[in-house]
Amino acid sequence: MSEPVKLSKASDIPPAATLVLDGTAIGRALKRIAHEIIERNPDLTKVALIGIPSRGVEIAHRLAELIAQFEKIRPFTGAIDVSMHRDDFHTRRMQAVQPTKLPPDLAAVTLVLTDDVLFSGRTCRAAMDAISSFGRPAQIQYMALIDRGHRELPIRPDYVGKNLPTSRSERVFVRFENTDQLPDSVWVERERNS
Repeated sequence: MSEPVKLSKASDIPPAATLVLDGTAIGRALKRIAHEIIERNPDLTKVALIGIPSRGVEIAHRLAELIAQFEKIRPFTGAIDVSMHRDDFHTRRMQAVQPTKLPPDLAAVTLVLTDDVLFSGRTCRAAMDAISSFGRPAQIQYMALIDRGHRELPIRPDYVGKNLPTSRSERVFVRFENTDQLPDSVWVERERNS
């Protein structure tokens, strides 16, 4: 059994939030997904793990390390900035533009987009729009650590860490030591009963 996740007082996670996954559970989910990627893509030299900033980039790097441990081949890792391709600016806080890093020959590569939380599908759609401005990959696959449901677009992940049914008003927080200086964890802030 793993140690309880301890948050610092500087954490932005509400005190009433419930821990859904700790670091051990996240690690287990990512190992499973790494194996699924290996099984589905026999030629790993033609696979690129492309993170959607910011936590999707961390997930891409972790998956690449796991695949390298299992298969002795480390896939290309990169990132795709979606900030200028979103169609929901009015409902979201504007994000800073992040650098995009894609393989040079997209047509020969399967891109695995990595994301922390799938909610409406709009971030994935924005990522695909952004990729299309650089070229056309051989294939795009999509991975989400947490799938909340609530699709507004016909987008489904190929790889899922955990399905987490939530209401639209509930919030999910994914935190990683490397990006947030908080223990690896996933939290949900449930609706409060009046």
